[in-house]
Amino acid sequence: MASDTLLARITDYASRPDPYPLYTELREAGPVVRQTDGSHLVGTYHEIAALLHDPRMSAEPRSRGGTAPRPPFLRLDDPEHHRLRTLAMRPFGPPHSPGRVDAMRDEIARITKELADTVQAGRQIDIVDDFAYPLPVTVICRLLGVPREDEPLLREWSDALVTSADVKPGEDATERTRAGDQARIEMGRYLLDLAEQRRDHPTGDMLSAFVNEPDPALRLTREELAETAILLFIAGHETTVNLITNGVLTLLRHPEQLDRLRRDPDLLPRAVEELLRYEPPVHMRERVPLADIDVAGTTIPAGASVVLVLASGNRDPMRFPEPDRFDPTRPDNQHLGFGSGIHLCYGAPLARIEAQAALGALIPHLGTARLVQDPPPYRQNAMLRGPRHLPVHL
Repeated sequence: MASDTLLARITDYASRPDPYPLYTELREAGPVVRQTDGSHLVGTYHEIAALLHDPRMSAEPRSRGGTAPRPPFLRLDDPEHHRLRTLAMRPFGPPHSPGRVDAMRDEIARITKELADTVQAGRQIDIVDDFAYPLPVTVICRLLGVPREDEPLLREWSDALVTSADVKPGEDATERTRAGDQARIEMGRYLLDLAEQRRDHPTGDMLSAFVNEPDPALRLTREELAETAILLFIAGHETTVNLITNGVLTLLRHPEQLDRLRRDPDLLPRAVEELLRYEPPVHMRERVPLADIDVAGTTIPAGASVVLVLASGNRDPMRFPEPDRFDPTRPDNQHLGFGSGIHLCYGAPLARIEAQAALGALIPHLGTARLVQDPPPYRQNAMLRGPRHLPVHL
């Protein structure tokens, strides 16, 4: 098949269980491959890394006109991106709140133990619904101050927003964009109302910190607060669910490495880094060049859609020896699992803690476990790739 249909084939749901042969095809045809819709795919590690650090590459949507909601800072460029990201970081991490994530370690361990205690031999569980989803959602709800009983409502809005952001070439995106915009409005209204309840009555969570910031110069506007809170909720669980679920699936497919981790739990942090490379939760990022840009001898015109296939870069043999081998002891593992550059995932430290806690609690139960279905059913989204369910018999 022609390389100019690669994006359509990669995003085809039939490719979801194993897109990696297509990524190999992409790298062999690349580093830059123009598609029939005018977009450009980049699948080689060094070119992706360079573009993620290139200030000429914009993360902003190509159209900001009309009544479209303001995008979150994830989809903004500097200096506005830097301003909003800095304000969002104040109650989350260093230098202003250096203890926030570390203070969650005991809570994460407790939540993980509660979930693991329900895992019993001789029964079937769904790793997604029974473990990988409840853990990060509970954690991000605690961080933001969202009552757990409202989590199903937020999940519905979150699903609509994630669906609206997917890459689906050739599809009329009008309806899913409309549904995503409506979900953003309703979710933003809910989170703003919740934050207002904390004004002058802080409860130690991040919404309280945002709405009670004493310095007027460091306060988010209502619109900025809504978009930031939405982003934190979605980013705080969507990718971690995939990381944990992909991790369990990978370990069950590699029983020798599972046994190795059971015997040597100290390898777990390195194993999580390898999982971020080998089966990353985020497979693609879209960017738009602000000027004509040369990439490995190919000129990408200003305004074109550029899809950086991070998961392909993570399997690039020019960067990683034996890239298709899962190796928890892999050295020099500078993967693209959390992106790179100014948009490097700032929740990465929390995601690492959650993944290590979750896998550490599950590994003792997985020795005689078997997959009920392999491959499992996957989520529709090609960018945030992971199983929708992962039934396992213990």
